Amino acid sequence: MNPIEIATHGPVIPVIVIDRVEDALPLAEALLAGGVKVLEVTLRTPAALPSIEAIARSLPEAIVGVGTVLNADDARRASEAGARFAVSPGYTAAVGSTCKGLGLPLLPGVATSSEIMAALADGFTFLKLFPAEAVGGIPLLKSWASPFSQVIFCPTGGITLATAPNYLGLPNVRCVGGSWLTPADAVKSGDWARITELARATQALRTVV
Repeated sequence: MNPIEIATHGPVIPVIVIDRVEDALPLAEALLAGGVKVLEVTLRTPAALPSIEAIARSLPEAIVGVGTVLNADDARRASEAGARFAVSPGYTAAVGSTCKGLGLPLLPGVATSSEIMAALADGFTFLKLFPAEAVGGIPLLKSWASPFSQVIFCPTGGITLATAPNYLGLPNVRCVGGSWLTPADAVKSGDWARITELARATQALRTVV
């Protein structure tokens, strides 16, 4: 899978934090029911890797990936667990080369022009702007459109359902990442219907892309 293919499945990639492995399948099923197929499970808890493995094994229709990849070992372990793509908050050549060696599509994070240039030098043109709102958001993306015309972005960090259309309206943005689809209180209480509803609401954003 070419990394840009991730963006063809919908305008929003949910950024998911899972604290309990038993929540993984019902959470993934709730997102799928709302039309969200691409799932980024972040490596922020001990439950992340077994959750990825459970989703990959039981829900092949989901495109489950791993987020918060900080080093080569993270990428290797996630690939072994069944992750189909990786997302990193920043970029290093070591992570890039490891993912290429594994055949694991990587969406590298960038926040500066120098980081974009480093990622471009290694062959990456689909990049994650992170943390989007904190580093300049829409004005920054607009300013990058000319010098980095070959780059497509997935802004992530501080974006909401209300602000997502503003990002998706930019010509150099293909999709956005958002944590609003899986609120911690909804996951903790098992309110899967609410998560399906939030996922369904993102599908209306397709018309903006």
